Parts: sequence; C-alpha cells; structure tokens
Amino acid sequence: MLKILVIEDDELIRETLLQLLESHSYRVIVAENGRFGVQMALAEIPDLILCDVQMPELDGYDVLRTLRQNSLAATIPFIFLTAQSAKTDFRRGMELGADDYLTKPFTKAELLGAIDSRVSKRQTITQPLTVALHQAEARLKDLVNESTKVPVLCPEKLALEALLRRALAQGEFQVYYQPQVNIATGQVIGAEALVRWQNPDRGIISPVEFIPLAEETGLIIQIGEWVLLSACAQAASWLAAGFSPFTISVNLSARQLSDPELKARIVQILETTGLEPANLELEMTESALVENATVAGATLNELKALGIRIAIDDFGTGYATLGYLKQFAFDTLKIDRIFVRNANEDAQNAAITTAVILLGHSLKMTVIAEGVETEAELAFLKQHNCDIMQGYLFSRPQPAPIIESMLVAGQRLLAPPLAAPVRVVPFVPLSEPEKSKNLSMSGLGIV
Repeated sequence: MLKILVIEDDELIRETLLQLLESHSYRVIVAENGRFGVQMALAEIPDLILCDVQMPELDGYDVLRTLRQNSLAATIPFIFLTAQSAKTDFRRGMELGADDYLTKPFTKAELLGAIDSRVSKRQTITQPLTVALHQAEARLKDLVNESTKVPVLCPEKLALEALLRRALAQGEFQVYYQPQVNIATGQVIGAEALVRWQNPDRGIISPVEFIPLAEETGLIIQIGEWVLLSACAQAASWLAAGFSPFTISVNLSARQLSDPELKARIVQILETTGLEPANLELEMTESALVENATVAGATLNELKALGIRIAIDDFGTGYATLGYLKQFAFDTLKIDRIFVRNANEDAQNAAITTAVILLGHSLKMTVIAEGVETEAELAFLKQHNCDIMQGYLFSRPQPAPIIESMLVAGQRLLAPPLAAPVRVVPFVPLSEPEKSKNLSMSGLGIV
C-alpha cells in the first residue's frame, strides 16, 4: 500500500485530504505543521509527500530544503499544495527540488493525477533499487543511536511532544517554590520558582524529561513566559501581604536568552503583576550563556538596567571561564549542590565551596548554596560566611499555599545547636562503709 505523508496546518484541509486519499486505498499519515512533518518524514520514509507552503515554525520551503539534505528522504516525491500562484513562488519551490505544484483550490482529479504521475515516474527510475533501499533503511533505523546525525525521532518522543503541547493548552503546569533562607538570620527572604507538570494520565512528569524537549521544540518560550508571569504575580501578592524582603528567582533557558522579545515580555509581565524589578531575579546556567554569549550579554545588560537582579546558576558545572563573571556583572552566584554535598567532610568539595564563596564576595555578589541537606553542611556554610541557602534541610519545593503558610507562621532556619561538653567522671569503686552510707541516705530519699 502506497504511504503518503500530508503536511498541512489547516485542520479542515488536512482531514479532507486524509479521507479522500484513504478512500483510494492509500495509507495516509498526517502532520499539523512543518516541523512535525520533517520528523514524520524521517521516521516513516513515505512514498510521497503533499505539503502546504504557508505554515508556522517551518514553512513548506524549509521542509523541502531539510529533507533534500537528508540521504533517507532526498528522493521522496514532493508536491506543494498552495494558494500562492505567482511564478516566483513556483520557481522557488522547483529550485529547491519540488516535483510538482498544485494551486489551491484544486480538483480531486488534479490531485490524484499528480500523485499517480509522481509515483509512476519514481517507480520507473528506482524499481531496480527498491528492495535494496528498504533493506538499507531498515538497517539504518536499527543502527541509529544518539550520536547519529540523522534525526530519527522515536514514537515515545513524538508522543511526549504532543502531550506537552496539550499541557500548554489545557493548563497542566504548576509552579512550585523552594524557599531561599538567609543563613545568618534564618529568615526566608525569597524563593526559586520551579515548573512542574501534572499530567492527568501519567501523573507528575519530571522536568528532566520534558524541559530538554521544550527547549528543542521552542515550547520553552511559552512555558517560561507562563512560569514568569505566575511567579511574579505570586511574589507581588506575598509582598503586598507584608512578607518583605522577598525576591522571586526564575530560570531562563538558552532559548529564552536568544529570544529578541524577551525584554519586552518581562517588562509587560512586571507591569501586569505590579512587581518591582528589584524583587525579581533571573537565573541562567553557564552553558546557556556560552551558547550565545554575545546576544546573552546584550540582553542581560538591558535587564540589569531595569533593576532586575541576575544570577548565575550551577556555578562550576558548565563551560564558562572566570571572565564571564566580569563580563556579565552578576548580582548572585549559586554554588551547585555537587560541591555543597558533604563539604564538611569532603576535602575537595570543601576547598571548591570555600573558594567560590570568597570569589563571589570579592566580586560583590551574593552567594547562594543549593542542595543543602544536612546540619553539618549548613554549619560549614555558616562558618565560611555563605549568605543564603536553599535545600531539603529547610524545605523541598512546595506549592504556593504551603510556602505561604511558612511565611505566615514566620518559619525560620534554626542554626545547629552547639553540642554541650560532656564531663567524664572516672569510676572509683566504693568501700564497704561508703556503700552502707549511700544506702542509708537513699532510704531517706536523699540521692
């Protein structure tokens, strides 16, 4: 059965084509936009592709260009479906390697005729190689791994992306908050906002699983904007209730840093929520900065000019050099938990953590230790004058109502109690007269 891939963002047209082609015994697979279309083409290797031109994310020309550069998809017959009838549009498509061009509206006969023509031509040219080609494709699919440059996507990943898009539309995301505590005073002075995904069928889906996919697909722009809006609104509410000082920290991804609309989005969110810029801190990792240092530097300087605080997250685990600390003029430096863990016992972690605290202070930055889980780690950080901690020792990330109950109760971080010195009294055997004396005294109730 001939397999046809239909790439069309208009749902009505897509469904009409699906019904029409299936009624003529074609096996049909569909994609709702250009990027999905590329994924499906590389995963399914269809016998023919029908593709719209005007689509979001990747238009038809970009789809064709991408597929023609891939060895598995380079020879698949490709027919454009478009409302554009200008010769320049037609020429552009043919120069990229399109096999045919149908102008909307087209008739059923025109569509089926174009398909038959393209399929017949391909069979004539490639018939001797068909069996060998499919065998090679099967072997390639079996051998594909993460290091392979051919971007074949597994069905599980495609399914997760579909769930991710639905989650955005149906509001399945939640914002949790992990308190940040002043080590010297024990007071909660802020919180880091962390996104959580509550899927109705799968339950909680780990950020480790969906954030990289959101970054890859560009959905992180929408997710990040929603998290920022929610967190700023919540922080403004807590500040209005009298819980001050309070700074809300929100993570920015590499994709967000490259978004030319980032500053405008943030300004609009601050105006909408009424949160002062000084109460917002934006966090980014070293790797996000290195990915596009020039654009990131310009963006961060604009945000700092608004009065927003900037933090470098997971310091020491990325690819940045010390020069980045000077170049970007951060307000806050966050020590990654892998260095904080057992810093009171691990000599290497102790040396790194101490050095980072000294470095941050020498550059006039606030230093936050992440992942603090034990009183011994806290005592070490306090001894070396770390400013702020966050971690399970005080609180896991929690929904807003739980954090608010902490604020209302005035919950504080208690410093580890100093152990009282134990006085060791040597054992001295009693003589018989002394035993008799003690027995008589205990009988009188004197012990």
